[in-house]
This record gives sequence, structure tokens and C-alpha cells, in this order.
Amino acid sequence: MTTIHHHPVQIYYEDTDHSGVVYHPNFLKYFERAREHVIDSDKLATLWNDHGLGFAVYKADMIFQDGVEFAEVCDIRTSVTLDGKYKTLWRQEVWRPNGTRAAVIGDIEMVCLDKQKRLHPIPQDLLDSMASMV
Repeated sequence: MTTIHHHPVQIYYEDTDHSGVVYHPNFLKYFERAREHVIDSDKLATLWNDHGLGFAVYKADMIFQDGVEFAEVCDIRTSVTLDGKYKTLWRQEVWRPNGTRAAVIGDIEMVCLDKQKRLHPIPQDLLDSMASMV
């Protein structure tokens, strides 16, 4: 069973278009924030500062099923799967308050890169901590 991580996101007026509905690229920001909370900011900083490694989005597929509106507090539900030694697969969903289905679904593929932007295996200690997340 995959662990589902929850991250609340307040929808601000600045996130919306003229109709009060979230402008679609903003969901990528919400997903990024949620992933950072799953992995942990300190671990990501250490990975970059001490090892020169980070993650980049390789592929992103999104499905928009419902508009998310100004002033809502949504639940970003995140799960992660390891896919080989370089890549992680993230399923992320935006749930509106009292929603009966996800408003937005994102499938995000991330790869581990060094500072020269070359593929690098995900370090074992991070793999170990991520294994407890799946």
C-alpha cells in the first residue's frame, strides 16, 4: 500500500484568473511545495549543498477535472514510487473541500541530476528514507 501524504494549500486571489478560478500553471507550484514537504527541505538542501545533487521534472502529465476557486483550502495528496536508480514517479492530486473526486491529477516524473545536469543515481540514504514513504 502506497502512503498518501497530505499538504494543505490556501488558494489566494493572486493564484486565480479573472473568474476566481486557479490559473492552471499554479498547480505545478502546489505540487512542487507538496513534494518538498514529502522529501524534507533540509534533506534537499543537504543533497544540493553537500553532494551537488538535485531533482528536475522530466515529465508532467496533468488532468483538470474541476475548477479550484479563490479562498478554498485544498488538500494536495501525494504518493511516490521509485522507478530505477535515477527516477521517481509522483502521483499528486488536488482535492477541494468536500470534493468527491480530485479536481486536478498530476503524474510527475523526477530525475536526479548533478550540478552539470547529468543523470546521477539517487543516493542510497535518500532511497532508504523514500522507501519508507512508498
